[in-house]
Amino acid sequence: MCELYASQTPELYQVTKKSIRIQGVVTSLALENKVWRILEKIAAQEHTTLAQFISTLYQESIERHGKVTNLASLLRISCLTYLENCTE
Repeated sequence: MCELYASQTPELYQVTKKSIRIQGVVTSLALENKVWRILEKIAAQEHTTLAQFISTLYQESIERHGKVTNLASLLRISCLTYLENCTE
């Protein structure tokens, strides 16, 4: 039943920490390797670096909603939104 999902290599869901500068402040983000790969793909399609994409997304989210309470979750949901739009 879950062969597609259970057969994923553990490397894909292993968590990797990266430091990103957002609004002049260095912050550490811990995300699954698969999430990092999708974010890199999105950044490349936007013709920007991963750090710049995340910084821009953070700033635009603040402008729209006043704050970002969980950046890691915002990034994961952004990846899901990207994938969902790719299949439509």
